[in-house]
Amino acid sequence: MTGSRNNLRLGVNIDHVATIRNARGGRHPEPLRAAHLAQKAGADGITAHLREDRRHISDEDIECLSAEIGLPLNLEMAATEEMLEIALRHKPHACCLVPEKREERTTEGGLDAAGAHNHLAPFVARLSDAGSRVSLFIEASEAQLEAAVRLGAPVVELHTGAYCDAFAEGKKEEAERELTRLQRAAALGASMGLEVHAGHGITFDTVAPVAAIAEVRELNIGHFLVGEAIFIGLEAAIGEMRRRMDAARGQTGQE
Repeated sequence: MTGSRNNLRLGVNIDHVATIRNARGGRHPEPLRAAHLAQKAGADGITAHLREDRRHISDEDIECLSAEIGLPLNLEMAATEEMLEIALRHKPHACCLVPEKREERTTEGGLDAAGAHNHLAPFVARLSDAGSRVSLFIEASEAQLEAAVRLGAPVVELHTGAYCDAFAEGKKEEAERELTRLQRAAALGASMGLEVHAGHGITFDTVAPVAAIAEVRELNIGHFLVGEAIFIGLEAAIGEMRRRMDAARGQTGQE
């Protein structure tokens, strides 16, 4: 995402607006409307995951978002020929390659960029050639960062789920270990020339320590914001997340 008003960018994932819509069918609530509200509330970009089983975001959603939003679109996608064809047709600003299993409720872990190099390489190359900025959603490990460099992906998104889950479960020492792992991976990734993003499971309670990692340039947050919107509204939820991110960044001396 480019042209941010902030040093740390916020990408809002609108998948679960579509989840609510799909529970009843029809068109309400519309992900496109959520994208416009996110922009108004201070988001720097929109993230949407077009899953193979189309459990939330649909092909029509991607078409509408590509044509009508005024923010960069980050398309999360599995490394399959079907998804590649869709990405090449719409040419989103960014494409984030993620692991995907039909039986999972949500993305359960990072992509094995090291073990799947030969499979991933042509996807990275073709998406890059089409003008999309390729990101790999990976665990915070040296091996995965090195694999991202070998693949030629300019961006990695560190999976923050282990940290957020440990924090939510009151496992303080484990949460601190996972946060340290994220901090070290972000510093290492940046030293390798990668742009480092982070996301998965982030809430109001967990955002500040991640946002305070100086090397992290973007957070992608979705499920929590859509859930919180039930109680305080989507604009208010995004605005509060934006405020907490900016406050944490200020504590590290960033503007």
